[in-house]
Amino acid sequence: MKAVCLLSGGLDSATAAAIAKHEGYKLYCLSFNYGQIATNEIESAKKIAKALGAKEHRVVDISFLKQLYGPGATVLLDEQMPMPEKFEQSIIVPFRNGILLAIAAGYAATIGAEVIFYGAQEDDARFYPDCRQEFVSAIAQAISLGTESKLTVRNPLADKTKAEAIKLAVELGVPLELTWSCYLNRELHCGRCESCRNRKRAFERAGVKDPTIYAKPPEAKPSA
Repeated sequence: MKAVCLLSGGLDSATAAAIAKHEGYKLYCLSFNYGQIATNEIESAKKIAKALGAKEHRVVDISFLKQLYGPGATVLLDEQMPMPEKFEQSIIVPFRNGILLAIAAGYAATIGAEVIFYGAQEDDARFYPDCRQEFVSAIAQAISLGTESKLTVRNPLADKTKAEAIKLAVELGVPLELTWSCYLNRELHCGRCESCRNRKRAFERAGVKDPTIYAKPPEAKPSA
């Protein structure tokens, strides 16, 4: 059995891929350069794919999206925009999962895969329309019709919070220390962006030791 796994390099996608492996699928992983600032996540994805014993891992260059969306469309693609410390609409990359799943569908149909796994989870579904179950159901139907196959789409973390996903990742032996969540592209996780804050909070709620090394916050200047 073959599964195509969308592997961003983050906690959720790594856990979804580990679930596919646990279920006996051979992993064919796809990661994407879509013009994101945080290309560190791609390097993390490479390490995770190797650790999970993926049969194949491809990095697909769709960096033209940065030009297509244009400046100011989303903070994840524009280094000139201020990076939020909590969720804002500027974080959304419009229809990103739809685009990635469509590409994955073509690849899956070509290699004869039965299923596409991706790591949308319950916490993200509150904010991101392409992480919600109604979206998954709709695009799964479109993919099946468009490929004239029984190819399915699964988001096995749909009913789990990020903290619950971390607990499951530990059970499955996911190398969480290899994952990357920060929206910036520095040597260490910044610890301040919305994604880093979500990561910290999730480890705390899961009761799991966070293996991440975060950058130290700048020291406050002494008052005059």
